[in-house]
Amino acid sequence: MKHAASRELYAYWEQRRGTRAAPERAEIEPGAIRGVLSDAFILGLDPGASHPVRLAGTRVCALFGREIKGESFLGLWAAASRPVVEGLLSILRDESTGTVAGVTAQNADGEPIDIELLLLPLGAPRPGFARTIGVLAPLKVPQWLGVSPIGALTVGGRRHVGAALEKLLLPRFMAPRGRRGLVVYEGGRTTIARKEDGPSAA
Repeated sequence: MKHAASRELYAYWEQRRGTRAAPERAEIEPGAIRGVLSDAFILGLDPGASHPVRLAGTRVCALFGREIKGESFLGLWAAASRPVVEGLLSILRDESTGTVAGVTAQNADGEPIDIELLLLPLGAPRPGFARTIGVLAPLKVPQWLGVSPIGALTVGGRRHVGAALEKLLLPRFMAPRGRRGLVVYEGGRTTIARKEDGPSAA
């Protein structure tokens, strides 16, 4: 993560979730991340409404030159990027897996801007209350920010983050030391078993 706001929000999200896949929406305290709020947003994970923006920080709104609360999040993206972003939100909702991505855009004068996107899942008691919290922050603040709005966003390189990825990276094939007999290794779709040195269990 390149932007300080992304790193701060991710660290806070990690601390609040503990051993769970994601923290609850009610556990996020704005005062604890006040340095992030201007670059932060919250979305409703509602595909039928194109994932509406529930809250958006002042600098996020300044990017577009308007208040974007209530707008479709997918509507902020170029047509070619919408299926990609919708896919990322589906993975976030179904697997509690977040994403950090590079984003580009231009203002009306064709001046480019590089932006970092962070999407993190929030737990909810019912699917209708599903939310994601994130950051949409310019890597370098141009002089025209807030004066010349940007157009549609284009998604670039991206990678997933979160608890689901941590599980995939665990050393699943490391045998416990000092044990004899049959040891079973859990490994995705297949289960591998091998016999350690020692007396036969036959």
